[in-house]
Order: sequence, then structure tokens, then C-alpha cells
Amino acid sequence: MKSAAFRNSFGKDSKRRKAAMHLIPNLFTTGNLFCGVYAILSVFKADYMAAAVAILVAMIFDVLDGKSARLTNSTSHFGLEYDSLSDVVSFGVAPGLLIYSWALSGLGTFGVAIMFAYVAMGAVRLARFNSTVTLSDGKYFMGLAIPAAAGVVASLVVFDHHAVQMGAEVKSIVVLILTLMLSFLMVSTIKYRSFKDLKFKGPQQITYLVWGILGLMMVAAWPQVMLFVVFSGYAMMGPVEKMFSLVVRVVGKKGAVKTELTSPEPKL
Repeated sequence: MKSAAFRNSFGKDSKRRKAAMHLIPNLFTTGNLFCGVYAILSVFKADYMAAAVAILVAMIFDVLDGKSARLTNSTSHFGLEYDSLSDVVSFGVAPGLLIYSWALSGLGTFGVAIMFAYVAMGAVRLARFNSTVTLSDGKYFMGLAIPAAAGVVASLVVFDHHAVQMGAEVKSIVVLILTLMLSFLMVSTIKYRSFKDLKFKGPQQITYLVWGILGLMMVAAWPQVMLFVVFSGYAMMGPVEKMFSLVVRVVGKKGAVKTELTSPEPKL
């Protein structure tokens, strides 16, 4: 009887541990959702800096959510859906309202259409990711991830507040072009590196460590500028790599054709 009671208690403890492991990622997701709601409320108050910072903090919760789920082996269909719904709020609706109230409200209905395009393309991006997550190799994302797009928007607000301070007309044009570009990149088939295939073992470990320290130093020294540089640089990395691969392919084909034309005919 004692052994049976011991096994039952052990089984209950195991179930409690599993429940706690599943709870941790969902708590981070809840923090992500809270930051998104706070960003929306800040936009209503015209406190754009607070909204931008809340979106950036939501990105930290989003990263912790995925990392904790993988470390504790507690990924689930519920967690995936909850995370996506939170991302729509924090990285879709909140940045959309931010760019409209901050820069596009003077364009009237056209500004509303641009803002809606960003939110809609972000939702489509998440839906496509959820439907193809089991088929992905994990090394690349197809299309710009919606948190990265939101990071560009939020860091631009911080960058403008501390460094540039664009005029109303210039701001509306810049944000209009940027929003259309981000909307296109999110639903495009351009591949973006996920950096999940980086190996922090062997001789490359020191190289990654050095680059990581340098990057952190630059961000810590001038975060108002470097955050925008990092997010916009990542957003442009996909198209740049795509164009580079196309150029290499075209040059390779031309080189192959020249080799065939200049090669001597075989003698009989």
C-alpha cells in the first residue's frame, strides 16, 4: 500500500511539474499581450514614446516565450495559438495605430488604408507561419517576421524623438513608404535568417562572442540610434541576400555560356 501511495504521489508531482512548465511560456506570452495593450492605450494618450518602448518590451517577452517553451519542452498547439493572437495585438494592431496617430493621421482615409494594410499583412504573415511551421527547416523564415517589422516601427519613433525630429510632411512620406515596404516584406517569399543554426561550440564560439559583445556595446552606448539600425538592417538583409544570389546566378550562367563558346571542338 505504501509503495502504491508513493507512486501516486510521484505521479502527481510529475503532472504538477509538467503543468508548471507549460505555464511559464504562457506567462511570458501574457506579458507580451499586456505590453501590446499598454502600447495601444499610450497611443490614445498621444504618448508615442511610451507606446514604442512597450512594443520593444513586448518583443523581449516574445523571445522569452519561445526560448522557455523550447528549453522546457513544453510547446503546445494552445501556446502557438495564444502566442499568435498576442502577436497580432502587440506587433500588428499596436504598431498600426502608432504609425497612424504619429504620422499618417493627416492623410485622412488614405492613411487609414495604409495602416490597415500593415495590420492585415501582419495577420496574414502569422497565419501563413502557423500553417507552415511544421514544414519549415528552422533556419529561415519566409517573409519578414511581424515582431521584426514592429521593431522597425517602434525604433523609428525612438530614433526620430531623440535624433532626427522630422517635420510633419517629411514624417508622413517616410512612414508611408516604410509601412508599404514592411507590409510587402511580411507577405513576400523572401527568406530571412532565423539564426537558429548558429553553433556556439568549437572555434566559432569566440568569433560569435566577440561580435556579440561589440553589438551590445554599440546598442548600450547609443540605443536611440542603434536599435533602428539593427532592426532596419535585418529588414533589408533579406532583399539584399536575394539580390546578391540572383546576381551570382546570372554571372554564373554567363560564365558557363562563355566557357561553352570558347571551348575547342573535339578532334575526330
